[in-house]
Amino acid sequence: MRAKRVVGRKVRYAVVGGGWISQAAFMPGVAQTGNSEMTAIVTGDPQKADALAKSYGLTAFTYDQYPDALASDLFDAVYLALPNGMHRDYAVPALEAGCHVLLEKPMAVSVAECEAINAAAQASGAKLMLAYRLHFEPGTLDAIARVRAGAIGEPRMFTATFGQTVGAGNHRAKQGFWAGPVPDMGTYPINAARNLFGEEPVEVSALGSRRPDSPYAFDGTVAVTLRFPSGRLAQFTVSYETEGVDAYRITGTEGDLHMQPGFLFGTGLAATLTRGGETERLTYPSVDQFGGQTRYFSECILNDRAPEPDGEEGLCDLRVLEAVERALATGRTQSLDPMTRSRRPDPSQATDLPAVEPPEMVNAARPDA
Repeated sequence: MRAKRVVGRKVRYAVVGGGWISQAAFMPGVAQTGNSEMTAIVTGDPQKADALAKSYGLTAFTYDQYPDALASDLFDAVYLALPNGMHRDYAVPALEAGCHVLLEKPMAVSVAECEAINAAAQASGAKLMLAYRLHFEPGTLDAIARVRAGAIGEPRMFTATFGQTVGAGNHRAKQGFWAGPVPDMGTYPINAARNLFGEEPVEVSALGSRRPDSPYAFDGTVAVTLRFPSGRLAQFTVSYETEGVDAYRITGTEGDLHMQPGFLFGTGLAATLTRGGETERLTYPSVDQFGGQTRYFSECILNDRAPEPDGEEGLCDLRVLEAVERALATGRTQSLDPMTRSRRPDPSQATDLPAVEPPEMVNAARPDA
């Protein structure tokens, strides 16, 4: 089926997956976009479906009714925020039905699944965008612009630390590597390093730590090193076993940019830029990152433009995540084929939407629960 066309009205969204990220971030952000609205909710929880449908005026569908939802013409696009292993099975049918898809990251759980999603988008012409909210956040885009402009000279190394405490009862603690800290949190430093350096890594190595008393069936803390074609190195450590930490640093031949916080939403990011012995403190407004990315995606649908964080962007990160999994399993450095990304974040994409207060949750455990 050919892609849905939207003319003379707002883009209508179905929210597929009613968990914490949908309820706390995406759903309240839609109201601020000016060009988007929600018309449907797809969830397997009857109580949640009823409460969210009444709160937002939505038509509710179960997961078993997903084909009926796609055929209903009640929406033009879906925001897909399901567990990572379900992304392909829900993104591909939506794209094949001509629905545009805003897909949470990581894109899927294998490169092959990413390729299947991209092929479905290509065949129907429906828009596919990965929900890289930081591609629309002013601090992130300012960092990219400054590095591109030579504010730290030639960038040489990137380091990041991203940790939180995830309880044994959280769903992410029960689904193996592909729900663990590397895909869940490591996607952020991978994406940041790739776009700050402006190139794609060619080698990946990793070390993991699994304590004897760990509640996880995977490494709870993982350290990763990426080598890039220019010789630049990126290193990051992610963990489900620490107090909250959220920072990255990119250092060049003439300066250093330290962003802390660097990856979260709900607060303004902040940075320290040091050059020539002088330090400048940089602060950025707290904006609605989800509203900003949704408004941008809806603009792409309304004006028939290709979105920037597209399926290729998702695949670029996924092939690194796959290599980390192999490196942890084998203890050996993994090589990646050279790749050139056709597009990068545009600093003019920064959102100007204010922050919002999250709503009351309906049966949705917080990510750090």
